[in-house]
Amino acid sequence: MAGIARQVALRSQPAVPPLVLLSGGETTVTIKEKGRGGRNVEFLLSVAVTLGGLPGVFALAGDTDGVDGAEEIAGAIITPDTLQRAAKLGMDAKKYLADNDAHRFFEALEDQVITGPTLTNVNDFRAIFVLERQERPAS
Repeated sequence: MAGIARQVALRSQPAVPPLVLLSGGETTVTIKEKGRGGRNVEFLLSVAVTLGGLPGVFALAGDTDGVDGAEEIAGAIITPDTLQRAAKLGMDAKKYLADNDAHRFFEALEDQVITGPTLTNVNDFRAIFVLERQERPAS
């Protein structure tokens, strides 16, 4: 999904922004380390790393039951300055991703979505907002 968002933002393909990319269902996480997190925050951290602070792209992911994995959060958000704010706190997003520690990453940024239990488990939900076309980065 991050690749599609980049293609839209940089080349207006396969559609012209502004637009929202929506997806649902449970993603798969391969756990390699002992960090804290769930499917949705892992997805978002991966998107943030892949986008690398691309302007005009925002994302939200969460679980409709209000619990992402074993954590008390439903999910989180990313903004174009997510990686920059993390770096100011001395946080390496790629390291947090490798450590399966997306919960602590978004907790430190205060970018978690906390709803409490909703008592409804419809689906995991993901939305990436591409607001406008960006100029191609220098090669």
